[in-house]
Amino acid sequence: MDYREAEPAAVRAQIREGHFTGQTSGLCNGYAQANLVTLPRDIAYDFLLFTQRNPRPCPLLEVSDTGSRLLQQIAPGADIATDLPKYRIYEHGGLTGEYTDVVKFWRKDFVSFLIGCSFSFEGELLAADVPVRQIEEGKNVPMYNTNIPCKPAGIFHGNLVVSMRPIPYELIPKAVLITGQMPKVHGAPIQIGAPEAIGITDLEHPDYGEMVTIRPGEVPVFWPCGVTPQNIIMSSRPEFVITHAPGHMLITDVKNVNLKY
Repeated sequence: MDYREAEPAAVRAQIREGHFTGQTSGLCNGYAQANLVTLPRDIAYDFLLFTQRNPRPCPLLEVSDTGSRLLQQIAPGADIATDLPKYRIYEHGGLTGEYTDVVKFWRKDFVSFLIGCSFSFEGELLAADVPVRQIEEGKNVPMYNTNIPCKPAGIFHGNLVVSMRPIPYELIPKAVLITGQMPKVHGAPIQIGAPEAIGITDLEHPDYGEMVTIRPGEVPVFWPCGVTPQNIIMSSRPEFVITHAPGHMLITDVKNVNLKY
């Protein structure tokens, strides 16, 4: 199967059956991808409020019914517990494991939040001849913790996470315009060319994902990232949370073009 050109439901089926466990950047060209946060109902309102107060890193695409593993809008029929290539479990803020499905952990009080992902605007960049280096190199996108505080809500607090893509200097205005048209998948960059200004001191060693090549004449450009909730979880230390593993998203049935203004 050519995963780049396949239909989302077909790729989700391959993931559910354990045939694909890799990162999803570049898959199902033209379709949006989503980050996942699943947590108990008693803290779900706090997290909903957190997403509303922090829409750049946490643009909300859908919220599940309590206890349901199924989605109604962005991927009807998708199973939240099996249809992502890799998941993470956090207990009291600590990462306790990564799994290719989370069926055995599922609880009747779980509520799932699906959050827009910057992988969704990469197809638009490529269509405009703006390079996306991690796709070229077959890597996961590099992501970094920053010193930018998110707006707290209930128990949730902590700092923003950003993703980085090297962009040729002359193409930066185009990249800003293209991504700025897609606020439901993080929108325009939050910082261009000065990682130290947002607390990033070692660009060569991302906190999540993999480093990619920055070529002469290119500038590191940083976007708000849907891994931010995982940093928030580590800061806030809730009892039990399931997330996607960074770079291993839910591929939705929503076309990227429908996430524009």
